[in-house]
Amino acid sequence: MPQSERWQKIGREILFSARTELYMSLPFLDAALGALAVTDAGYDTDTLATDATHLYFSGAWLAMQLEHARTSVNRAYLHTVFHCLLRHPGKSKDRDTPLWDLACDIAVESLLDSLEYRCVQADKPSVRRQNVYRRLRQNMPVLTAEAVYRQFRRARLNSYDCATLARAFHVDDHTLWPASDDDGQDQQWQRTAARTQTAMETIFSNQATGGEAVREQLAVSAQPLTDYRAFLRRFAALREEVAIDADSFDYGYYAYGLRHYGNMPLIEPLETREVRKIEDFVIAIDTSMSTSGELVRRFLSYTYSLLRDSESFFRHINLRILQCDDQLRSDQRITSEHDLRDYMEHFELIGQSATDFRPVFEHIDKLLAAGAFHHLRGMIYFTDGLGIYPKKRPKYDAAFVMLEGEAHPEDVPPWGIRAVLRESEIFATQGERL
Repeated sequence: MPQSERWQKIGREILFSARTELYMSLPFLDAALGALAVTDAGYDTDTLATDATHLYFSGAWLAMQLEHARTSVNRAYLHTVFHCLLRHPGKSKDRDTPLWDLACDIAVESLLDSLEYRCVQADKPSVRRQNVYRRLRQNMPVLTAEAVYRQFRRARLNSYDCATLARAFHVDDHTLWPASDDDGQDQQWQRTAARTQTAMETIFSNQATGGEAVREQLAVSAQPLTDYRAFLRRFAALREEVAIDADSFDYGYYAYGLRHYGNMPLIEPLETREVRKIEDFVIAIDTSMSTSGELVRRFLSYTYSLLRDSESFFRHINLRILQCDDQLRSDQRITSEHDLRDYMEHFELIGQSATDFRPVFEHIDKLLAAGAFHHLRGMIYFTDGLGIYPKKRPKYDAAFVMLEGEAHPEDVPPWGIRAVLRESEIFATQGERL
């Protein structure tokens, strides 16, 4: 038997054995463990690699890992499966590739280091790893790839530090990760993630199992995305606007009057029309440690550009932008695009303390009582969803808008509207400038 075929056979046997052991210890991962077709044809890798459909391997590398420790093979197999389960490959489009690869590896390795199962337990994480986990958890409750990626971008992690950290967390090869969105593939893994969540809830019944970190990451990463443009329409009110309403005008009666009575039409077009637009609106910003000034600026710009492009605002607008962490920090009234442009040019994030949503709602109630709004349909709160909520539903609709990977919509009260956006949407070209 040629040497290459021998290594292929050995590699397959090692992976099959690892998958069996993982399935016996973590049965809730059965769908995920069986979702990747193991193959050694079509791509040469020095470790493990996946295109989210196939699992490619190096038999020699697997044998070396097995010689070191059986858990090393199990962890490597599960590392690649977790990437797919959390849909990391499908989310790589339009991201800084080295930084995204690092963020994904940190998110997955943090899961493996937290699992209390003998089949994946290794030596105590290195001091470097522990320090990275500790620093990141100061700003985020769950180490998702999206949250870690945003944190590194805010910190402006340089290429040297990125490469240094990558060596501490690198396991598999990400070269085959899709360069473009594959909706079918992504939806398949989303269904697998949902099945895994259900299996975990059924098997564990909320008992301590050592798999809490997996459930947390799945819950945060599997949130469905929102069509933000359509979402904003729900805050529009039906009002009259001065304009010719051609849709309600019957040209037949108009022409009949002109023919039979000279210049006397029987009907004339209406000088007003009913339209759905936003007249009064509130955007609240969670200025706790979970947000950054640039991200907020982009969100405000993107939100206004969608409203402006769809002609959702009346000519006279009454927009209030509130900043709040554990107390109200700022209240800015915007009545025109010029006001908003000036506000954005001099924007400064105020706060960075804990999150308490109640001061914003109390302030809006005071504004309503003082007659500051005429037709307030609702407000949008840009946040990660973690904080103290009011106990009672307000008189207006309240929507909590969050970013994918940092969203905790499960904490939003039943009366709150939930919306999860992808960061790349906010940073889209059309939303960058007013």
